[in-house]
Formats: sequence, C-alpha cells, structure tokens
Amino acid sequence: MAPPAQSQRSQSPSQPSGKSEVSDLKHQLRQLAGSRAPGVDDSKRELFKKVISYMTIGIDVSSLFGEMVMCSATSDIVLKKMCYLYVGNYAKVNPDLALLTINFLQRDCHDEDPMIRGLALRSLCSLRVANLVEYLVGPLGSGLKDSNSYVRTVAVVGVLKLYHISASTCVDADFPSMLKHLMLNDSDTQIVANCLSALQEIWSAEASTSEEAAREREALISKPFIYYLLNRIKEFSEWAQCLVLELVTKYVPSDSSEIFDIMNLLEDRLQHANGAVVLATVKVFLQLTLSMTDVHQQVYERIKAPLLTLVSSGSPEQSYAVLSHLHLLVMRAPYVFSSDYKHFYCQYNEPSYVKRLKLEMLTAVANESNTYEIVTELCEYAANVDIPIARESIRAVGKIALQQYDVNAIVDRLLQFLEMEKDYVTAEALVLVKDLLRKYPQWSHDCIAVVGNISSKNVQEPKAKAALIWMLGEYSQDMQDAPYILESLVENWDEEHSAEVRLHLLTAVMKCFFKRPPETQSALGAALAAGIGDFHQDVHDRALFYYRILRYNVSVAERVVNPPKQAVSVFADTQSSEIKDRIFDEFNSLSVLYQKPSYMFTDKEHRGPLEFADELGNLSIGEAAHNVISSQRVEENDKDLLLTTAEKEETRGSSNNGSVYAVPYDSSTSVFASQTQIESAISNPTTAGHSQHASFGIDDLLGLGMPAVPDVASPPQLKLNTKAALDPNAFQQKWRQLPVALSQELSLSPQAVAALTVPQALLRHMQSHSIHCIASGGQSPNFKFFFFAQKYEEPSNYLVECIINTTSAKAQVKIKADNQSTSQAFSTLFELALSKFGTP
Repeated sequence: MAPPAQSQRSQSPSQPSGKSEVSDLKHQLRQLAGSRAPGVDDSKRELFKKVISYMTIGIDVSSLFGEMVMCSATSDIVLKKMCYLYVGNYAKVNPDLALLTINFLQRDCHDEDPMIRGLALRSLCSLRVANLVEYLVGPLGSGLKDSNSYVRTVAVVGVLKLYHISASTCVDADFPSMLKHLMLNDSDTQIVANCLSALQEIWSAEASTSEEAAREREALISKPFIYYLLNRIKEFSEWAQCLVLELVTKYVPSDSSEIFDIMNLLEDRLQHANGAVVLATVKVFLQLTLSMTDVHQQVYERIKAPLLTLVSSGSPEQSYAVLSHLHLLVMRAPYVFSSDYKHFYCQYNEPSYVKRLKLEMLTAVANESNTYEIVTELCEYAANVDIPIARESIRAVGKIALQQYDVNAIVDRLLQFLEMEKDYVTAEALVLVKDLLRKYPQWSHDCIAVVGNISSKNVQEPKAKAALIWMLGEYSQDMQDAPYILESLVENWDEEHSAEVRLHLLTAVMKCFFKRPPETQSALGAALAAGIGDFHQDVHDRALFYYRILRYNVSVAERVVNPPKQAVSVFADTQSSEIKDRIFDEFNSLSVLYQKPSYMFTDKEHRGPLEFADELGNLSIGEAAHNVISSQRVEENDKDLLLTTAEKEETRGSSNNGSVYAVPYDSSTSVFASQTQIESAISNPTTAGHSQHASFGIDDLLGLGMPAVPDVASPPQLKLNTKAALDPNAFQQKWRQLPVALSQELSLSPQAVAALTVPQALLRHMQSHSIHCIASGGQSPNFKFFFFAQKYEEPSNYLVECIINTTSAKAQVKIKADNQSTSQAFSTLFELALSKFGTP
C-alpha cells in the first residue's frame, strides 16, 4: 500500500520547511554578495527580512553569518541596520564568528555618513566579547572626537559598555578623562548627560580601589559643577534633567542663601509637563530644606499644587505614582492637604488601585473641619459594586472614628452599615464596631442594641465572627441572649474551621460565665472539653489553662480573664517611624510605590558586596579601599541583608521549634478523665513547675507547649582556638550549606552603643574573646558583621551573622555550626562577649 499523501501547506516566510530553506537563503545571499546589478539592494532587503524573521522566532540561521557580512558591503542604511541586528544577536553565542565582523564594522566606523558611523560603533560595542576589546579602543577614541553629536553620544555609551567588559582596558585607555572633558566642554547637552551617567557609574565602581576615582566622584557634587549643570538645565532632555536633579540632591549647600538660590533656579521645573521632572524637583526642595523647619513647611505648600495637577491630568499609572508620593507627604504633614481633600475623591472610571490609595489619603487628611464631608463621601462608596473598594471605604470610616473626629456621627453611620443586607458590609462594620468599643466604651449601649439583632449564622467571615463573639463575651450582661448564642456556637464547635474564632469563643464563654454563671455553666464545660480536645495547639493550650485556673481559684481566674480594662488610647501603627523616614529618604523611587525601603525588595546584585579584611587591624567600615582586599568578597544570600531590627527572623532551627506536651490527650476519653493529675498539679504548684516527673509542667500551663526542663549538670565550658583561621571562600560556602542552629535577639548596653561609633572597637573586642570578624558592612544606625570561631584542638567551626541596630540597641544574631550540639554553648560565649563590649 502506498503511503498516505502528506497534506500540502503553503510556505510562510517565517516558517521554513526545513534545512533546505536556510540553504536556499545562503545560496541566494552568496549570489547577491558581489553583485552590482541595478535593484540588488532591494533583493538583499527581502532576503535580510526573511533572515531576521527566522532569527526572531528562534530558528538557527547562524550558518548564514559569512554571507550576511559579505552582503553588508553597501551604502543602504536599512541593510546596515538589519545586518548589525543579526551580528549583534549571534556574536554573544558565537564569539568566534564575531571576529569575522570586526573588519567591516571598523570600516563602517569611518564611513562618510554619520548615521552609519554611529550605528557601526554601537554594534561594535554591543558585541560584548572579552577577547575583542582591543578592537574597540581605536573606534571609541575616534568616536569621542567625532564632529557629529550622534556619533559622540554613541561613543560615550560605548565607553561604559567597554568598562563592563574590561574595566582595566577602559581605564588604561584614559577614557574617563576624555568623558570628563566632553562633559565640561561639549555643546550638546545629551552628550553631557551621557557623560555624567557613565562617569557616575565608572567612578563609583573604581572609588573602592582608586583614590583618584574617589576624588573625581566627590568633584561631581562640588559647587562649580552643580551650578554649571543647573545653569544649563533647561537645555537638557527630560531624562537628563532627572539625572541632574538627582545629583543635586546629594549636594550640601554652604548656607541658607545658597539653598534659596538653587530653589529659585529650579522654581519653573515644578511647572514642567513631565511628572518625573516635577517629582525630581520636589525631592530637591525637600532635601535642601530638611534642616530649615519653617522653610520646609512652606515647601509643602509650594509643591502641593503641581502634584495635585499631575494627579488629575495624567494617566492612571501616572496618577498612582504621584498619589503614592503625595500619600507619603500627607503622612508627614496632613494639615497641609486638609483643605484639598476633594482632590482625593474617587472617580467612577478610575482603576481600583488608584481608588484604594485615594481612600488612604482621605483617611489621612481628615480633621475636625472636613470629617463630615469625607465620611459622607466614604459612605457612598460602601454601596460600590467593587466589593474590595466598598470594604476599604468602611475601614476608612472606622479609622477616621479612631482619630477622635466627630465620633457621634461616625458611630451612627457604622451602625447603619450593620443594618444593611450585605454580608461583606456587615462583616467589616462588626470589626470596626469592636475597635470603637475598645476606645469608646461609653458607646456600648447604642452599639450593643444593634449588634444583638445580628444572627451569628449570618456572619461567616472569621474576623467578623470573632468580633461578634468578643462583644457577646465583653457585654454579655447587657445582651439578654448572649449565653444562649454562645452555647449554640459551642455546640457547632466542630463546624468552625477558624482557630481565631475558636480562641475568641473560649474567652467569651469564660467572660460570660463570670457575669452570668447559671446560664453559662453548661456551655463553659462543653467549650473547655472541646477546646482541650482541639487539634490546634493554641486552642488546646488556652482551654487547658482556663480549666486549670478555674479549678485552682475562680476569683483568680476572673481577675486573669476578665479584669477591669482601660480604654485603648492609640492603636499600634503597622509601619515604624524609622521605616517611614527611610522611605522619605528614597523619595522619587520605587520605594515610595512599594511603601518599603529599597533593601527590602532589591536583589543581591544591587546591595553591594561585603568587604573582607586583610587582617583585623585593617578591617574598617567606610574606610578607604586600601584597607581591604578587593578580590575577596562574599556574595550575600537573598536573606542575608542588612536589615532593621523590625525585620522578621529567619525560620528557627529544629532545636528551637520543638513542641512537646507532657500529657497526651486521647480524644476518645472524657476530658475529666485526667482530673486526678490536674488536681495534683494545681494543689502543689510549686513542685509542678520543677518536678522532673510532673505530668503538667509550668511551661505547658502557660501555653508554651514545652515540658519542664529537669535539673541537669551544666555542660563543660567551651574553649575556643585563639589563633583560628578561615578562608573567606570557605566561610561563604559553609554559610550557604549549614542550617541555622540558633537565632536570637540580644540587647546592647548604652556604653556598647556609644562605642559603636568606632565599629573597629567591636571587632578588636570580639577578637580578644577568640571570635574573629571576617566581613562587615553598613552604616549608622544599622551595622552587619560576620564572625567565625573554632573549637580548641578540633576542626569545628562556628559562623555568626550579627545585625546591630544602634537606635533600638538590639542585635539580631544567627549562629551556624559544624557540630550543632555545641552551638548553645558557643551562643552563651558569644552573648557573654557581646555583653562586655563597651565596659571598661
């Protein structure tokens, strides 16, 4: 039988049928390579387009490299561009083939057409092949002196590319000096901006190894140069203006008159149509006046109008970026924007991310004079079809109420929310009413009257149900049906999946029992039984604690569970003032949009290396580069950042997170089966906490989930090697491989904090305790050190990461060890050594 005929498909230029198609292209290109016939350039264009289309969809056409280079011998700039694109793509993966392009690229660098010269130079620098850097020096030198500004612009960027390929070649060819000359003398502002950008990057990288580069970098923020740029700022492009303004923020004026001169010079930049230029100018104004309180407040008034204009006139993306910066300013000076609250009203056609930010702004600017109007507007949003925005609007109303502005009217609005027949509105309102009652107990009568009409069956969200249960327990004496509602909830214990709700239910039943014992006794017994048998450890521990303390003394239990309470004056802020100040310092950056400092979201490549010391005496923070070995650098792990003390600790090791109960619970047995053991533990509390054989230790009683620790003989003291040595590469490898054995927070004495003004003092102090520093970094108030130590006469290493925050006087310590069984002993030694730092 004959094979089935293959389906015929029309050939597409972007889908070759096989190798024959590429072979045909190769044959056609070779025929056209030396042809001078009329219209040959048009034929070449069609073939080049096919090659580029194949390359774009991932088909390997590298076999055409030679033919493409031969066909590039033409004056047609379109063919040149396509050929350069092809060459640049395959030069990275085929360095050997890239050598074939050098001759024709160097030849094109001397073409009469400046466009071809620039394109050829750009392509030559884009090859990025290390063994071809010697061919770049000549064309780059000629390009920097070219009469055409486009060629000079390309050459400046090419110098920076050369630096990243081979820094030594770039510096040896004296290109930085040539860029400096161009920057100060070229008439084209785009070239000046490119030179400034390239030199900032080059000199910043070279400053760690060259004193001259460090001096040149400092010269960029000198008064003559800053004024030179500011006087020409109107000539720069928008991108270049942002670059210049960012440099100006680093300049420190000598006196107030100089500050006013700079601000007057940049006054018209606030009216610029480009939002980036406006924000960069705002940053300059804010940074210059930080030390001048009165002027700083006037700056807020001055920058308000331009920023509000940008919010209303730009795209949603621009509005969000500007609003994020406005939000930061509002948090620092809310009264300045209090009269402009209508600018933050939500429009129906705005994206949800813009609306959400505007709601935060409305909450921040609310005061006595505008609360009514703002709350009225927010209440309209509660009926929004966008449910997340409706939720946010209700939360915003509650936040305003907690700021003590016109509480009477706001409480009435929230109670109206409770009567709406929308589950999510009721849920959010319940949570807010709970917080309001914690701050304003005098409103309990009005609130409870409405809350009592809400059926717990209609509340499904865990936070809302927990809030309702809290109110049932806290105000059970005022709610007639509270014991019976709680009893029905206890009966449905197994159907409640949220541990938060079960915890609140336990506490609420206890409170209700103390206020209305006869009606709650049966519900309390059922709740304790269900709680002790609960699979969630927190619920189990709390129920067990309540049971024991009730058997011990009911009066004591009431003082513990339901003591007299004071109204909450201030609710905790979710973000520390230190973090907010750090974000303000990074104004006009992604930090403002993410609402977190840059170190929390940048990757390790942009955090800078940790420098290893040649010896302890040379190890220093912020000193000149000759004090460190530049070739010995440790690459930080993603989690090994220089963090503030507020940052979460790394997951603790297995030696710290164990959870063991002294008495296992059998779910098939009644909770009261262990009554004898409980009575024994409670009747003799002194021995219960210390006896090695106690069934219930004091740790378990407090809900820590750990058994009592028996008295054992103290282990022998750990002795360290005074002449320990560890190669930096070995340290880095071990740090990546070893798990964290211990993680703890230590407090520093005021003397130790004062001594840290000279960080080397800590390094010498720790060395005197046989704990050596191998790397350090940071600046006040955050310092980071890597220490190591070795056990005496044994090849056992201890690695330590110590992050110190001088503001909070805390040290976050992580310890890794070859032998984890001795890590606790080493931790004791390290803590003892650190505690002695700063003492005479």
